[in-house]
Amino acid sequence: MTSSFESHTYPVRLSDAQRDRVLGVLRDGAAEGKLSHDTFMRRMELALTARRSEELDALTADLEGEGRWSRRILRVVGGVSGFPGRVRRVWQTERLPKLLLPTPSPHPLLIGRDPGNGLRLNHETVSRMHAELTARGGCWLLRDLGSTNGTCVNGQRVTGTVPVRDGDQVSFGRMSFRLSAPVLGPPD
Repeated sequence: MTSSFESHTYPVRLSDAQRDRVLGVLRDGAAEGKLSHDTFMRRMELALTARRSEELDALTADLEGEGRWSRRILRVVGGVSGFPGRVRRVWQTERLPKLLLPTPSPHPLLIGRDPGNGLRLNHETVSRMHAELTARGGCWLLRDLGSTNGTCVNGQRVTGTVPVRDGDQVSFGRMSFRLSAPVLGPPD
């Protein structure tokens, strides 16, 4: 009696690490503008349903031509090209007029064009009721009041309430200031 050994070869199951690597390459390709949104979404679907490593390799074959060195060079060039902009922002921030934070009060400081505000800014890009500044728990909080041209802190538009501190750059419409905390004397 002879027994025959039947060998079955099953395809090797793809690992999560293989899929994650491909998904990362696809995300990088989309971020670099090499893939349109539709192409990116279609390839993501194919990567998640792929059964063989050859299928995954085909999804990124046109994206992996750049090596590690070219990605590093791109990162360095991007950092260097942004340097003049960062220097300009720092230079402009230092030259901005100072906005002295008031002594803490239980009432918020209203900011805007309306004559009844605690800080009246008479500029066309400032709303009548633009923002409010409140002292709470030893820190200052700035809140935009639905202004037309927005409130920014350090170049980021304010949504909701954000903490601010001495040295921050704040903009109400196109009016910009550098916050300055008052020097408090020693307690009596």
